[in-house]
Amino acid sequence: MTMSRPNKCILIVDDDAAIRQTLSELLEEEGYLVASVANGREALDYLRDDPSSISLVLLDLMMPVMDGFQFRAEQKRDPMLASMPIVVMTARGGTDRAGIDADAVISKPFDVLKLMDTIERSCRRG
Repeated sequence: MTMSRPNKCILIVDDDAAIRQTLSELLEEEGYLVASVANGREALDYLRDDPSSISLVLLDLMMPVMDGFQFRAEQKRDPMLASMPIVVMTARGGTDRAGIDADAVISKPFDVLKLMDTIERSCRRG
């Protein structure tokens, strides 16, 4: 049974269209609103257009145009976006924060239950 999560919109930032689609479907089934973009530059543009619309960013690290590290550096410099919760998704070995300042780090491939628990906790903080 899907629980209603009003005002909880998640921005998925990943260059892999299949991952964006799969995550979007999963999160929508759980009652979240979802937006998605293919790189960090698109994410910054989206967030700067309406920063209050997003509760959490799911951020891939390795992307063309602007990677997750560059996105996070730019996000932290923008006072309107700096405190927005970030959950990093990475295929890089281990989840030892992946060398990035984030609320949480999730390894690809995902453990769906762990991913959903991390999203839920991070959304409550934000």
